Amino acid sequence: MDGLSIGDVARATGLGVHALRFFEREELFLRPIPRTAGGQRIYDSTDVEWLLLCNRLRDSGMPIATVRKFAQLVRSGPGNERERLALLTHHERTVQDKIAELTASLEIIHSKVVTYRKHVEDGTAAGLWSPKPRR
Repeated sequence: MDGLSIGDVARATGLGVHALRFFEREELFLRPIPRTAGGQRIYDSTDVEWLLLCNRLRDSGMPIATVRKFAQLVRSGPGNERERLALLTHHERTVQDKIAELTASLEIIHSKVVTYRKHVEDGTAAGLWSPKPRR
């Protein structure tokens, strides 16, 4: 899977070509992306794996600045693992909190779905939460 074009990487990661260029400008890769003599970027499988992780971090709400910080730490090599762990632990807590919020919302929504389903099936749904005319 080495020697990948920008199009190959876009297909493998689901990121658009513009997003890949953005990641490069923002220094989110673990290495400078080499180019052919003609100026075309040459990616490898490690770049794809890194981008898939970055996608997950971004999809889970990690800000670009934090992804950049994480990339900087990884790029700088051994010795900062505690910093990386702290960054990831903080993000993990943030994601867990968001999941808890979404779970609470889902429980309320589900109870309404159950209520409406029962009333629709029983033919008693008319008037559920209908606004009353003001006088």
